[in-house]
Amino acid sequence: MCASQLYEQEGLGKTDANYVPLSPVSILKRTARVHPEKPAVIHGTIRRNWGQTEQRCRKLASALCKRGFGKGDSVSILAPNIPEMLECHFAIPMIGAVLNANNTRLDAATIAYILDHCEAKLFFVDTALSGVAKAALDLCECDPLVIDIDDAQGPSGPLIGALTYEALLEEGDDDFAYGPPADEWDAITVGYTSGTTGNPKGVVYSHRGAYLNAVNNTLCWQMPHFPVYLWTLPMFHCNGWCFPWSITILAGCHVFLRQLEAGAIYNAFADHNVTHLCGAPIIMSLIANASPQEKRTFSQTVEMMTAAAPPPPAVIKAIENEGLRITHVYGLTEVYGPAVICAWKPEWDHLPEEDKAQVKARQGVAYELQEDCLVLNPDTGDLVPADGATIGEIVMRGNIVMKGYLKAPEETSKAFKDGWFWTGDIAVMHEDGYIEIKDRAKDIIISGGENISSIEIEKVLFDHPAIAAVAVVAQPDERWGESPCAFVELAGNAQIVDGELDAFCRDRLAGYKRPKRYVFGDLPKTSTGKIKKNDLRDRAKALSHDS
Repeated sequence: MCASQLYEQEGLGKTDANYVPLSPVSILKRTARVHPEKPAVIHGTIRRNWGQTEQRCRKLASALCKRGFGKGDSVSILAPNIPEMLECHFAIPMIGAVLNANNTRLDAATIAYILDHCEAKLFFVDTALSGVAKAALDLCECDPLVIDIDDAQGPSGPLIGALTYEALLEEGDDDFAYGPPADEWDAITVGYTSGTTGNPKGVVYSHRGAYLNAVNNTLCWQMPHFPVYLWTLPMFHCNGWCFPWSITILAGCHVFLRQLEAGAIYNAFADHNVTHLCGAPIIMSLIANASPQEKRTFSQTVEMMTAAAPPPPAVIKAIENEGLRITHVYGLTEVYGPAVICAWKPEWDHLPEEDKAQVKARQGVAYELQEDCLVLNPDTGDLVPADGATIGEIVMRGNIVMKGYLKAPEETSKAFKDGWFWTGDIAVMHEDGYIEIKDRAKDIIISGGENISSIEIEKVLFDHPAIAAVAVVAQPDERWGESPCAFVELAGNAQIVDGELDAFCRDRLAGYKRPKRYVFGDLPKTSTGKIKKNDLRDRAKALSHDS
C-alpha cells in the first residue's frame, strides 16, 4: 500500500459517529439542553429563558412543516430587532428553508423586487411595517403566505396576513425533532446588498459559514459565557453579523430595542447589566453625545464592536470615556459581516490615548477562522508592500466567504477571480500586516452601516427634466458616518426651486438614500468626459466641514 492510500483504508471514512454537518441549529439544541434556565430574551416586559425560547422555535418549525414549507423555500421577514426575528434565525434553518431578513428602511418597490427575486413562499411582517409591506405585495408577482407579527411591546398597524405569528405557533408541536442539514453547504440565508449597482444582489450564506462565523465572533472578541447582548445592530444586516447564533452558543441573553435612542441604550446598560453590543458609528455617536438627562451610571465595562466607515480617533476616545471599550472590525455582506478585526496587542496598552485610538481605527487582520486577508495589486495580483502607503485592493479567502450571488453566476465568478474574493475596497498594508482602508469600493456610500448605491440615486435624479448631469458622492455626516451629496449640473436655462429635488426624490427613494445636500454647478470632467468623482468627494468633505 502506498503512503497516499494509508489513511484511506476501510474504516476511516465519514460516519454518523464521527461527522456531523456544521449548522447553527445545533447551537440552540445544546444551549437549551445545558442551560434551559438561563435568561435568553429581554424585550420590554417579556422575559424568556432558553428552554422557553427553544420550545417556541420548535413550534414554529413544526407549524411551517405542517403547512408544507421545507428545504430550499425562501422565507422573508420584515421586522425590527424583536424576539420573533431571533426565533426565525433558528426555526427557518431547522426545516431546511432559507431565511431572507429585509432592511426595514427599504421602499416598497425594492422589497417587491427582493420578494420576487428570492421567490418568497412566506412573508413575516411586523404590523408596524404593514403599510410598506402591503404596498410591496401589491407590486410583486410572487404570492407568499403573509404572517402578521403583532408585537405588544411596540407600535402596531393593520393586520394584512392570513394569521398572526402567535396563532401560527399554536399549530406546532412542542416535541418537533430537528437537527443539522445533511449537507452543511446548504443555503441558510439570503441577504440583499445594493453593491455597486442600483439593483440589490442576493448574497447566499451556508450553514457551515454561518456556524463558523458565529464561533469566530466569540473567539475574536474573547467573549465569556453568559454575555448580556444589546441589539443595536439591525438583525437584518448580515444576519446581525451572525450574533443571533454567537450569543446563543454562549447561553447569553438577547436584549432587544425596537427604537434606537440614547436614553434607552443607557437604561439597558444600567438596568440589564449589558456587557456587549455592536453598531455602526451612528450608535457610537448616540452614546457619546447623549444629554445628561439620558445618561445613567453603570459599573461594568461595556464591550462595543463597530464597523462601517472607520470611526475617527476622537470618537473612539470620547465613547471610551463613557465606560465602553471599542473593537473595530471590517467586513461586507459577502463575508457574513465582520471578517477582519483590529486584534489588540498587549504592548499597545501602554500607548498614549491618542495613539491607541489611531491604532483602533485600522481595520486589522483576518478573523481566526477566515483563511486569509491581504491587499493585492488589482492589475497584477501581486501583494502590495507592507509600507502603509502603497494602495491595493482588499481580498479574502476562506470559510466565511459567501456561497455566491443568487441567480448571478457571472457576478459571482467576477467576485471570485483567481481564487480570492475581491472586495473592491482600497487599502494599504502596514508593516505589522494590519490593513487600513483608504477609500471605499467604487462610489458606495455607507450610511448608518447600510450600503447606498450612488448609481441608484443618480438614475433617479436623471429623470428630473431640469438635470443635465449629476454625480452623487459620500460626504462626512456626524450622525450617520456618511450621507449622500448630489452635485447637479442643470440643463440650459433650467431652474430649480429650493426643496424641489428633495421632494422629487421623496417619492422615489427610501429616506436614508435621499441626498442630504445638493450642490449646483458645472461638474469637473476628464478629457474623455468622465466625471471626476475624486474631486467631488474632496469638495463634499470641505462643504461638510464648513457647514
